[in-house]
Amino acid sequence: MELGLKGRGVIVAASSQGIGRAAAELFAREGAQVAMCARTEKTLRDAADQIRSETGAEVYSEPLDVTDGPAVQRFVEQVSKRFGRLDVCVTNAGGPPARNFLAVSIEEWRKAVDLNFLSVVNLAKAVVPHMQKHRWGRIITITSVSVKQPIDALVMSNAVRAGVVGLVKSLSNEFGKDGILVNNVAPGYTATDRLIELAENRAQAAGISNEEIYQRWAAETPVKRLADPKEIADVIVWLASERASYVTGQTLLVDGGIYRGL
Repeated sequence: MELGLKGRGVIVAASSQGIGRAAAELFAREGAQVAMCARTEKTLRDAADQIRSETGAEVYSEPLDVTDGPAVQRFVEQVSKRFGRLDVCVTNAGGPPARNFLAVSIEEWRKAVDLNFLSVVNLAKAVVPHMQKHRWGRIITITSVSVKQPIDALVMSNAVRAGVVGLVKSLSNEFGKDGILVNNVAPGYTATDRLIELAENRAQAAGISNEEIYQRWAAETPVKRLADPKEIADVIVWLASERASYVTGQTLLVDGGIYRGL
């Protein structure tokens, strides 16, 4: 299937590993020019080098803290100059720590808002003017199934990521006239480093092994397994493509059916 992504300028945030890395690689395989960013320079450079080597695509990488608004603006301007255009922005950031409500400090709440909400604001404010110039754009946020179905002991993720959904709907309404589509992808339990961290916390609290936690999560999911990051990436890249030209303001659950609502 032709996706119409060849030559498109794409930014994928937090793309040194996990879902972000899988998405960056898939965009590169579709012939896009890909800009990758993450906080850890070595992991980022290694990922970018491998994707460049395996796909032959133009891949640019730069260490970046997406909570730093001016730094995000500079990064976006640099990418725009390098690629000549910016068409797609995938916002992404690591989730806040697992906590119950009374264990969360006000400072931790502020950090969660900065990381998981304001980082989306920073990227969107920087990329929208570039997309408006060409009257074509895709902004895709990555959140969690927690925006539809709260997850125990993830109170910060449950609350803050839901705000991203409100932002997605607002941006889709405001910029649809400019040819900019804005959507959200909400993964379920996916085999990433983040899931390892959550499993360790749950296993320690329950006095069982990490593997038993993975088995429980898989058993809760109708397809009876965890997701591979590449499966989430497939949906992200489809939303960025010409094939999704009439989809905006939506949250697509990629969760193996774990969300029980209608």
